[in-house]
Amino acid sequence: MILADKITNLRKKEGWSQEEFAERMGVSRQSISKWEGGRSTPDMNKILQMSELFGVSTDVLLKDDLTLEDEVTTTAASSMQNDNGEALYPVSLELANEYMGQKASAAVKIAFGVMLCIMSPILLIFLDGANEAYTMSFTTNQAMMSGLTALILMVGVAVALFIVNGMRLKKYEPLEKEPLDTAYGVDGVVKEKQAGFERAHTRDMTVGIVMCVLSCLPIFIALILNKRAEFGVCLLLFIVAIGVFLIVRASIIWGSYNVLLEQGDYTRPKKVVEKRIGGIYWGIVMAAYLLISFVTFRWESTWIIWPVAGVLYSVVGMALAKK
Repeated sequence: MILADKITNLRKKEGWSQEEFAERMGVSRQSISKWEGGRSTPDMNKILQMSELFGVSTDVLLKDDLTLEDEVTTTAASSMQNDNGEALYPVSLELANEYMGQKASAAVKIAFGVMLCIMSPILLIFLDGANEAYTMSFTTNQAMMSGLTALILMVGVAVALFIVNGMRLKKYEPLEKEPLDTAYGVDGVVKEKQAGFERAHTRDMTVGIVMCVLSCLPIFIALILNKRAEFGVCLLLFIVAIGVFLIVRASIIWGSYNVLLEQGDYTRPKKVVEKRIGGIYWGIVMAAYLLISFVTFRWESTWIIWPVAGVLYSVVGMALAKK
């Protein structure tokens, strides 16, 4: 069955006239008439739109050897295995668009939560410095309690954002952990969105990193001018918070494209490594961090375990992925 006949049958099955179908597609009735008469062929964007509108795969629409009755068979085949016997997770165009939209929405909220965590001690540090440098109308205890209250409130809001968005994204975990079987046209749509976001990604990452690097300047300037370092620290945290917001937001959105294209940190070999050692590795790191911290009581220094563990995990992951 050719594409023209499939479009006609699907339209009639929905009970739409050519005018009603044209409205839903955003084209003229003459275009619908030409498609159904085989006098012209809709472009790929319109075919993808029809796929979503009628709830059928693009394969069934485009391949003449497949009929509309084959849709059930085609859907079942999407859960087939690859050459290595791995079960592939089916990804339709609708699921891909939904995932990218949810990640883009969550990116802003998660990045804002991270920014709040970084900025949370600013008021505490500022009031402590101001109370010592100037004659204030409140006591040291009042300043400390005010700063701690702001810190707890900001961290509380951040944690709420992390939990809510984490639960909303939980249903998409298989996309990040399983090998994918993307439907026809999905890769093209994702690559197009990735190309459109590439300039913003490069800009945000560059600005964010530069802000983090330059954030130490306020402290240096305060020391040069013999001013209190606390105010420089406040400005440092503010600059870092904005820089990290840009980095986290851009990274999450960019990461959603890599997930669907199985690129970067989401290639199939890396997914295998994550399944094999991820949980065990980070469990050991957490145990080591807590043990060393409680034994030495050097909490201000033991945080270094986490960035070191992150670098080592990347090295181990690359080594195992090559095998």
